[in-house]
Amino acid sequence: MEDRIEQTRNLYDSFVFGGDAGALGVAEQQLDAVRADLALARGRIVHGRFLENGEVDLRELALFEQALVLFQAIGDVRGEAESHFWIGIYHQVVEGNDVAAVPAFERAHALAKQIEDRRTMSYALRHLGVAEHAAGRLDTAREHLEASVELRKELGHLPGVAANLVGLAYIAAGQGRHDDARAIIDEARAIAEASEAHGTCGPSRKPTRPSGSKHAIRENGHRPYRRIRDGLVPRGRRCGDGPTDPDQLRAAGAQPGRRGRCQ
Repeated sequence: MEDRIEQTRNLYDSFVFGGDAGALGVAEQQLDAVRADLALARGRIVHGRFLENGEVDLRELALFEQALVLFQAIGDVRGEAESHFWIGIYHQVVEGNDVAAVPAFERAHALAKQIEDRRTMSYALRHLGVAEHAAGRLDTAREHLEASVELRKELGHLPGVAANLVGLAYIAAGQGRHDDARAIIDEARAIAEASEAHGTCGPSRKPTRPSGSKHAIRENGHRPYRRIRDGLVPRGRRCGDGPTDPDQLRAAGAQPGRRGRCQ
């Protein structure tokens, strides 16, 4: 963002001292990009406040939509993809409305794929998987989460890999693949501990990093599956009631948590 501001200063000098008639138009585009970045960043903070206190702030969706319009106007495909993704997060997490969220995630994935933005692709696929899981379409949910895992492995985003593996353990339990569920949980725990993803497996002692560090597993402020240390909790049960054994999960009908339950 500072680079964009500095560019506008240089462009102004080019106009004043160099007579570059097109410099001001380019500078305005740079400032629109700054506005878009700020809107997206502020929207994320507002979303964090929602997760902190549970109070819906209507500015959140408006900020993400403002960012989308600005990114579209300047032709920033990466920013457009991120904006669509966060609009989907608002619908899925704040409203609990996967019907509205899924098209936003699909658009985010399509745009990110155009420019090979694997990180945004991995996030969109994860949350498409969450939506499919909630709808009971376990095979498709598994495909989305496994694709997200592969992208995150390529990126070296190990905390994200661990988070997706927890979701895949839910799916395995729901499909009756109990041995797979146990193996997946063991793998998730090992990766989480190795990458210091304390939000997934829970530290044996108080972590030295703040909870908001890049190692935290709470993606986008949304944890649709319980942490490993607390056991997997089927949909509709309270956080403290969750079984940790895949056989118990199967009997309870494992589903990802939603807002108002364990996330």
